[in-house]
Amino acid sequence: MSQSLLFHKTYTHPTSNEWVVFVHGAGGSSSIWFKQIKAYKEHFNLLLIDLRGHGKSNEFIKDLITNKYTFKCVTMDILKVLDHLKIQSAHFVGMSLGTIIVRNLAELANERVRTMVLGGAVTRFNARSQILVQLGNLSKHVIPYMWLYRLFAYIVMPQKSQKESRLLFVREAKKLCQKEFKRWFMLAAEVNPMMRYFKEKELPIPTLYLMGERDYMFIQPVKEMVEVHESSCLHEIPNCGHVCNVEQPDEFNRHSIEFIKQNIN
Repeated sequence: MSQSLLFHKTYTHPTSNEWVVFVHGAGGSSSIWFKQIKAYKEHFNLLLIDLRGHGKSNEFIKDLITNKYTFKCVTMDILKVLDHLKIQSAHFVGMSLGTIIVRNLAELANERVRTMVLGGAVTRFNARSQILVQLGNLSKHVIPYMWLYRLFAYIVMPQKSQKESRLLFVREAKKLCQKEFKRWFMLAAEVNPMMRYFKEKELPIPTLYLMGERDYMFIQPVKEMVEVHESSCLHEIPNCGHVCNVEQPDEFNRHSIEFIKQNIN
């Protein structure tokens, strides 16, 4: 595989022409979708991607001279994979910070995005998460990044029922090197300005937000976003926290697959 392409894996369906592209969050990898593959591949063609520096795309950074990541360059990486595979348009499923990348992709190339399923969506950092990011920024050169990541994982996913999600993300984050963690961490500063713009400018793309009702850090801003966007709807998953595709996979799969099928022209 070309070194200039992200690591990706496809599952092809014998009859469907529909593609679903899965985009994980910062510190994860495409392995976070292990509870979605079986259900989804019964209906669609699947494309799973490891973002730059994550999972099996960790070699990808050797090709990059840039020291700073932007949401635009991280998004363009995905478009290159779509072009390589000759996928003209697809349905996108994002998780956590991956939801911002999906929304940005829709901004840069809206003709490529048929629907968006945004799980554990980050639409704004509240005061608590902004303080966390600032503390992380101040200490990222001093504190080992895995300490920081464990702390973040615990604050975002504090409940006992979220232990599996927390351990999964910490395990995946261990594969990042310190320099890579810092590059991704710097992206956090871009979140609020970008999301203010996205809130003001709605795209006419059917969008489903799937949020755990206990995702206390991120659910309120999503409710505000859905109120002002006609093309968006929200489904709250009971007894569930941030990483709803891992904590309540059956509910996540059922609602998201149904949503995509309803929006196939």
